[in-house]
Amino acid sequence: MTIQGPIRPQPFSRIGKPTPRIDGAAKVTGRALYPSDESVPHAAHAFLVTSPIARGRVAGFDLGDARAVPGFLDFLCHENVGGQAKPPKQMAGGETTTTMESDRIWHDGQIIGVVLADSFEAAREAAFKVRIQTEAEPPSATFGSAGTTEEQREDEQKEDFAVGDAEMALAAAPVMLDAWYETPTQHHNAIELFTTTCAWNGRQLTIWEPSQFVYGLRGNVAQQLGIEPADIRVVSKFVGGAFGSKGGATARTAWIAIAARRLGRPVKLVATRDQGFTIATYRAETRHHLRLGANGEGRLTAVSHEGWEVTSRPSFYNVSGTETTARMYAAPNILTRVAVVHADRNTPGFMRAPPEQPYMFPLECAMDELAARLGIDPIELRRRNEPARDPVTGLAFSGRHLMTCFDRGAAEFGWNRRNAQPASMRDGDWLVGLGCAASTYTANIAASTARVTLRPDGQAQVRLAGHDIGTGAYTVVAITAADRLGLPVGQVTVEMGDTEYPPAALAAGSSHTASITHAVVRACDALLAQIATAATASNAGAFAGREPATLSLRDGHLVAPDDSSESLADAVGRISAGAVEAYAENVPDGMPADAIGKLYQGQLPILRGQKRVDMTAYSFGAQFVEVRIHARTREIRVPRMLGAFSAGTILNPTTARSQLMGGMIWGLGSALLEKTEIDQRAARYTNDNIAEYHIAVNADVRRVDVMMLPEPDGAVNPLGIKGIGELGIVGVNAAVANAVFHATGQRVRRLPIRIEDLL
Repeated sequence: MTIQGPIRPQPFSRIGKPTPRIDGAAKVTGRALYPSDESVPHAAHAFLVTSPIARGRVAGFDLGDARAVPGFLDFLCHENVGGQAKPPKQMAGGETTTTMESDRIWHDGQIIGVVLADSFEAAREAAFKVRIQTEAEPPSATFGSAGTTEEQREDEQKEDFAVGDAEMALAAAPVMLDAWYETPTQHHNAIELFTTTCAWNGRQLTIWEPSQFVYGLRGNVAQQLGIEPADIRVVSKFVGGAFGSKGGATARTAWIAIAARRLGRPVKLVATRDQGFTIATYRAETRHHLRLGANGEGRLTAVSHEGWEVTSRPSFYNVSGTETTARMYAAPNILTRVAVVHADRNTPGFMRAPPEQPYMFPLECAMDELAARLGIDPIELRRRNEPARDPVTGLAFSGRHLMTCFDRGAAEFGWNRRNAQPASMRDGDWLVGLGCAASTYTANIAASTARVTLRPDGQAQVRLAGHDIGTGAYTVVAITAADRLGLPVGQVTVEMGDTEYPPAALAAGSSHTASITHAVVRACDALLAQIATAATASNAGAFAGREPATLSLRDGHLVAPDDSSESLADAVGRISAGAVEAYAENVPDGMPADAIGKLYQGQLPILRGQKRVDMTAYSFGAQFVEVRIHARTREIRVPRMLGAFSAGTILNPTTARSQLMGGMIWGLGSALLEKTEIDQRAARYTNDNIAEYHIAVNADVRRVDVMMLPEPDGAVNPLGIKGIGELGIVGVNAAVANAVFHATGQRVRRLPIRIEDLL
């Protein structure tokens, strides 16, 4: 049974209360099964052979030494399986590079072969003994490399803006800031490696793979192999970190499925850490030209933001964060443009806060630079440019509490103790700097489905093909169902991550919680409707002849407004001695009617966020950072960070705080540590490991404070959920850079900021 129409409002009883993860014990005791942990009998092992060059062709393989390794089973390459799979469809950006479909080499580290053996060790040894003959061509690595090509972005999902006449306004502005900024290549490096296990049972294929969208993976692999999606099952109960890298299908899955079919036995692949840099997506490097025009009081007269992004040869993938930066501050004249630069690299993709993380960096640094030039406090400058409506569309904001975040955060952080003069604050040998920046992310939601079962003893079960990528999704689903059904959270069991369950939207774009909980609410309301209808239709009982819509579930009872009640056992038992079940679909207002059908087909769901025509919906926050820089060595330390966030309904403060804190720490790493180094001559990543690809750890920051400000926003969706997964990282890199300027008087516009930048 499904419920149509608006979701009926009701007071929250479980939502908003700190709740431990319901899957926490399973994770810390090892009972939680990640895809490569699944026990698959008699599995062979795969090891990838990757290209040693960045551009050219495979001329051949010498397998003599590899075949001599005990346990060697088979070798796959373009010569024997190249025509058996198509490249996976990309989530964005059109075409992508191929792998073993032909002899062409698009980038260093491309999959060009797969060794199969009885053990992982044998597969690895044999793979390193495969001798590869190639025909190399000179590669192009990145910006400025010979042979790259540039073109203006062409993407119907994103747009450039030309509001007013920015060029004329900039030329006439009393104060004009004109600066260039850069962000580097970065890789996800989630703790869980990229893994795939495939097993065939007749024509039925089962895939165990970490995924942010199991229905999408199923549909993609089906088109790659030319089989029906119904013949594929994808299982991904837990994901050990994804951040965008496990959102779309990669080439490896189809090749492992083909390997398993050739051998007639399951095949397991666990790619190595260095292979993860080239067989999946990453954050591409960006360049930005930011121009701000303002009057003497600091009010903006024009904003111009141009961006350049690197992508692969066949792709036009780009993140294009100008859609957000154009909406941040009030300006009557706005101009944005984005171009892509094609190089001999693997195709980039979504990485936590994909557009806002690189694009808010130049804007928030430029606002700080403008404030310093005008002698205005950076927070006050933002206050003077706070828009009443969306500067691009003129639409109202569903809720915008950016300045509340700045004010509350500044008071807690001690911003009033900041001496505005750069290089004026000192503690012994350490120069002290305080910096701030705005944080924002689109409030997204997508269509989703769920199935809920309720037993007379008060035990409930929720099933949906949602995804827990470490965010606490199991727990927020349990909280939502418990809240709606009037049960303790401990009486709700949640099962997710399997295409045997009804489809859920992609776990990305800070949309998953909003998407899946609304579907769960609809399923719970459908259950209540069944129970209430049966109770009021009965000739006996407390509710005979009453209106079903007036009844609710609370504390294990069916309850009327006058507090008359009956036990859940009696209410449910009236329908079934076993259990009552409801399936529900939620299609947010403004979405196409076929959204659920496309979800079942595994098509990328539409996220209702920036493209709304009724309002502009974002979450907001303010980031504060203190840096200490040694006066002689220029060593950079960060003793404390604080983030104040306004993000709608917070279902579980415990996991929400964890998500925001994790994002802030990742933002710190982005500002000071993370950079994938590229050999310009070979177009090769050189620090493709966690020993040299530096990430933030406990010792890198002493204190991280998270403030979550209450923000009821019923306009954005019925539950007022805006999403926080991406919000915590945005703006941290700029806040750090601004703090470095305040400490030293030196403005660094290229990330990451290192000692050598300050010497």
